[in-house]
Amino acid sequence: MRILLFTGKGGVGKSTLAAATACASAEAGHRTLVLSTDAAHSLADALDVTATGEPTEAAPNLWVQHVDAQERFERSWRDVQGYLLSVLDAAGVDPVAAEELTVVPGAEEVLALLEVRARARSGDWDVLVVDCAPTAETLRLLALPEALGWYMDRVLPVERRVVKALKPVLSRAAGVPMPGDSVFDAIERLHAELDDVRTLLTGPGASVRLVLTPESVVLAEARRAYTFLTMFGYPVDAAVVNRVFPEAGADDWRATWVEAQHRVLVDASDSFAGLDVRTSVYRAVEPVGREALLALAHDVYGDDDPLAGGATRPAMDVRRSGGGMVLALPLPLVTRDDVSLARKGDELVVSVASYRRLLTLPSGLARHRVAGARVRDGELQVRFTEAADTTATEEAT
Repeated sequence: MRILLFTGKGGVGKSTLAAATACASAEAGHRTLVLSTDAAHSLADALDVTATGEPTEAAPNLWVQHVDAQERFERSWRDVQGYLLSVLDAAGVDPVAAEELTVVPGAEEVLALLEVRARARSGDWDVLVVDCAPTAETLRLLALPEALGWYMDRVLPVERRVVKALKPVLSRAAGVPMPGDSVFDAIERLHAELDDVRTLLTGPGASVRLVLTPESVVLAEARRAYTFLTMFGYPVDAAVVNRVFPEAGADDWRATWVEAQHRVLVDASDSFAGLDVRTSVYRAVEPVGREALLALAHDVYGDDDPLAGGATRPAMDVRRSGGGMVLALPLPLVTRDDVSLARKGDELVVSVASYRRLLTLPSGLARHRVAGARVRDGELQVRFTEAADTTATEEAT
């Protein structure tokens, strides 16, 4: 199955380009579902159709869906929310206020990812095109499965054993009910589903496409997105620069814009070297409806297959070098000063700006110590040598 995720800064046209790509896929005979996890839900507007929380047929081979995050939230979070409501009730919190307090900020958007998983695993479609939330929200969501995995592996089992052993004492001492097995089961089920989301979206059939406009501020955000998506193992295969002014017949005002955009296009070409960089001209009218979207897709992809992905690097690679081993993690567009690195037991903590990834080292490296690290050719290279003791925390930059 082919899965394409479109993301970018708000207002750059990612929903329109996702819809255009989906229309081209359907036109080629692929059963295609295009769905939106963005709360703005602009897909139906671009396609000029009505969309619901279930897949709705919009054209031959094409279905559209606006993910009903509230419905998915209630289905996946019901047991945990029920427990939290019982705690707040015991504390005397007003029921209406309690209902609001048990809705975790951002949880609906996270659980929308589970709908992507459900549709991908259903086998009903050949192609899944996802109109993601704006860049920052997308990065937070896609980093969550791995972060939750760390909690599930190390913290939850201990919590579950402690609560089970001390439940009667804790209930009397705290004066509130302790979580039962159904609550822990719900959390574990949520983790398993989100982990499967990560498996799908980092797999060989999935890739991310960055959408941007030829503006320096937008390009800067797209560059960061490229770095962080790659850091967390999500393959990026293309960047689409949208709303490029045509040069022909430019007046003085437009000529200034054309010149400014040209400089950004050159920078974008350098920034995304190795990616498939596409452009789309600023159209005289807004592309709305299937025919206009097909024209837009042809403008972007030409005669190429819109589903084809460019070559992507492996998320992480371990290779021998001299007398030791080197762990290589792709980190495009960063310098040595952007990265900090720490070793804690069998984990490697990689930090870039405000994002942090915890990598569990392969067994072959767990008994080695960090000998040094560098950033070269768009990847972080960490050198390991044999060591008897790897329990201490090591740091490198």
